[in-house]
Amino acid sequence: MATPHNNAVAGAYGKTVLMPGDPLRAKFVADNFLSDAVLVNDVRNCFGFTGTYKGVRVSVQASGMGMPSIGIYSYELFSEYGVENIIRIGSAGSYTARLDVNDVVLAESSYSESSYALVHNGYQEKVNYPSASLNERIINTSKELGIVCKPCRVHSSDVFYTCPGRESYQELAARTQTDCVEMESFALFHNAAFLGKHAACLLTISDSFVSAVELSAEERQNSFRTMMTLALEAAVRL
Repeated sequence: MATPHNNAVAGAYGKTVLMPGDPLRAKFVADNFLSDAVLVNDVRNCFGFTGTYKGVRVSVQASGMGMPSIGIYSYELFSEYGVENIIRIGSAGSYTARLDVNDVVLAESSYSESSYALVHNGYQEKVNYPSASLNERIINTSKELGIVCKPCRVHSSDVFYTCPGRESYQELAARTQTDCVEMESFALFHNAAFLGKHAACLLTISDSFVSAVELSAEERQNSFRTMMTLALEAAVRL
C-alpha cells in the first residue's frame, strides 16, 4: 500500500482526514485533540496521524505547501487509502475588511489561474467547488457550536511572491471576485470531484492585506484551535 510519498499501511487512515499544510500543525492536532494518536506516515517528515475524537476514528495528514503537494497527498489518500472526506485546515490572507485576522472561513468555491486541473484531465474552468454535503455539515456544525464561520470564494494561487506593482490586491480581488487567498484548495477540490470523493476547505485568516496585521509562524502553527475544533466536530457527525 505504501507510495513514494506515504509509508502508511492499508487501513491506516480513518474515512475522514483533516489536512493542514504544516506537518507540525498536524502533530499539534494529534497531540492536543486526538486520543491514542499514532504516527502512520513520516515520509519526508510530512506527518500523518490517526487517533480518535469523541470515540470516532479520525486522521490528520499534512499536505505541504502548494497545489502540486496537496495534489499528491490528497489524490493518494482518496485513491489508495480509501479516504472518503478531506477537510483542509489552513491559513489565508484577507483581501477585505470583512475578514479579520483569526476569523474562520469556509470556501464556497475556489478560483485559480493554476494549470493543475488542465494538465490532470483537461479541465479548463478557473473555478472548482467543494462537496456541497460536506460544506453543509460544516455550516450546520458551526451553528450548533456557536462558531462564526464565514463562507466566501477563495483565491487559490500558485505564486506567493508576486511581482511588485503588477496588480494591487484590490484589483486582484475585484478581478477574481475573491475575499482571501491561499494555495491549495483548487487542487484538493479537483481531486475530490474527479475521484467521486468529498472535500472542504476551512481557513483561518492569518494576515490581512487591508490592516497589514499578520500572525507569526508559531501562532499559525499552534493557535488555530477554533478551526480545528469545528473540523473535528464536523468529522464526527459524518
